[in-house]
Amino acid sequence: MLDVIVLGSAAGGGFPQWNSAAPACLRAYNRQGTKPRTQASIAVSADGQHWFLINASPDLRQQILSTPALQHKGSHRGTPIQGVILTGAEIDTTVGLFTMREREPFTLMASASSLAQLDANPMFEALDRELVTRYQLPLKKPISLTLKDGQPSGLTLEAFPVPGKAPLYAEKNGTNLDDSLGLSISDGQKTLLYVPGCAHINDELLQRVATADLFFFDGTLWQDDEMVRAGLSMKTGHRMGHVSVSGDDGPLRNFAEHPNLRKVLIHINNSNPILLEDTPQRRMVEDAGWIVAEDGMTFRLEAA
Repeated sequence: MLDVIVLGSAAGGGFPQWNSAAPACLRAYNRQGTKPRTQASIAVSADGQHWFLINASPDLRQQILSTPALQHKGSHRGTPIQGVILTGAEIDTTVGLFTMREREPFTLMASASSLAQLDANPMFEALDRELVTRYQLPLKKPISLTLKDGQPSGLTLEAFPVPGKAPLYAEKNGTNLDDSLGLSISDGQKTLLYVPGCAHINDELLQRVATADLFFFDGTLWQDDEMVRAGLSMKTGHRMGHVSVSGDDGPLRNFAEHPNLRKVLIHINNSNPILLEDTPQRRMVEDAGWIVAEDGMTFRLEAA
């Protein structure tokens, strides 16, 4: 069994974004044909009791308070969270780690480049290294995820590089191969693929999708220049390291050959019209077999 909880489904800034009065954000404030969303993260478990977080969003405390499965019960201190797995070292994937600084043991797993970014920032030393083990993920090599007591979790993890870019604050240093990761998580029967950021859909990803059962993919933008057109930014999607949902190089076109795969768009920017339930773009993605992620969604993969 593989359980998945969507803790957050929006891109950086959330939805509505704190400083935005753009039309979509105003609709989110008023819950008019859309739902507010926190910043992207999911939790996975093989038994419904012990959980691994995929990324630690800035909204992590709120997400835990909204998710009974992640709330501790019993002794004065503790958590069902066994570890945190990072797909990169962006602000949106790491700031939630500070929520977990209260001397609670867990394992922090990330690529060599992402761990180097954390090591270079003394604020992350608030996570006591005697309690929080930092583990460098091997690339393209499956590993067994273990619980805090050393027992097997029932899950296997394989991290693999996907086209992307360095974190915004580190762009001047150039991009490393392992700055952006995709994750393949399996219970031995079913497989989850999680790729919240992707600058280019390559052959390796297409091959991995062909054998997956549940696929979360980058839904940041509908079209490459939508933020420029809306006057929200001068950056295109490609400049930010994201393919666009509707683009020729995007997921609607490239993953259309997998009609039976459960496909979920996550990490959705507040400018993306698929967040609005009454738009043609929303209908297009749903007609193409995609689910638009919402906070609190759950998925269960079980052997037939």
